[in-house]
Amino acid sequence: MTVEETIEKLNKSKVPIIVIDKKLERFKGQNLFPEKLKRANEILAKTGLPKLTN
Repeated sequence: MTVEETIEKLNKSKVPIIVIDKKLERFKGQNLFPEKLKRANEILAKTGLPKLTN
């Protein structure tokens, strides 16, 4: 596939192109919202995850 074909395919697709800022790597592995994470884990422990169906 040539570059022109790839660009044309991307332009016709309905999927947005997302560019992730590399500066966000500094937050990798950090817990920025410990209270919310604790609450979410409590809720998941009580209810569990929903069943996935295709």
